Amino acid sequence: MRLDDEQESQNVEDRRGSGGGFGGRATIGIGTIVVALAASYFFGIDPREIIEGSQMIQGQTQSQPQRAPANTAPANDPKIVFTRKVLGNIEHTWASVFPAQLNRQYVAPKLVVFSGATATACGTGQTAMGPFYCPGDQKVYIDLEFYDELQRKFGAGGDFAQAYVIAHEVGHHVQNLLGISEQFDAARRRVSEAQANALSVRLELQADCFAGVWANNAAKANQQLFEPGDIEQGLKAAAAIGDDRLQQQSQGRVVPESFTHGTSAQRVYWLRQGLQSGDVRKCDTFSAKQLS
Repeated sequence: MRLDDEQESQNVEDRRGSGGGFGGRATIGIGTIVVALAASYFFGIDPREIIEGSQMIQGQTQSQPQRAPANTAPANDPKIVFTRKVLGNIEHTWASVFPAQLNRQYVAPKLVVFSGATATACGTGQTAMGPFYCPGDQKVYIDLEFYDELQRKFGAGGDFAQAYVIAHEVGHHVQNLLGISEQFDAARRRVSEAQANALSVRLELQADCFAGVWANNAAKANQQLFEPGDIEQGLKAAAAIGDDRLQQQSQGRVVPESFTHGTSAQRVYWLRQGLQSGDVRKCDTFSAKQLS
């Protein structure tokens, strides 16, 4: 990606080195949750699900988060500059898409960079949870070391793959602004666990599609933004974190009823849907009869 001329977002809060945080409710790391929730490790499942599920499994009502390590990264290290520039582009793009396609004004989220653990309106966020969005405070949370994890564990490196991570989480913010998240929360409380997982898949795939909508419109506004191979990086990242692939790698078998984010094929399909259409209205995963 060519980001030299992109303006950095002012909505980034750097909490690295500020110490561990204690949220309104306690939480534990994703590493202690059953393997069926391994897909939650990446790309922002609602942290409240993780908190509630992990407390049930562990029989805990409280958990002490780990302290964040001292901040050794400078305020303008390449990772955070990249993050601020990508978020700035995402903000600018959605600020144009909302009135043009939805006749609404866009309200940008905050993005919090942290290490170890930090307080959120959804409980205590931890590095092991991966990047996530908290609708309670309308903030995206990310430990920037996740970029390295994406490359090291899944071979899904590159600028656009990393930008896709941020765009996906902002996609959850778009869902929150449009009232989709509230409808999802209400619906999942009325159904079985398997049905709730199926709804979660549709929520996550829509966030993938919204990430594609961002990229499509960003490319229209700046034809020099993406370089050859960038889009392929994003599609490769989407394929790398499909539930079926993650489960096969972690437990040697696939359990479809426990999927929460969608298969590799589904994630690629809906990211591509957004990339090709650039239209929010083409991302209605909840009405789609077939997800891929």
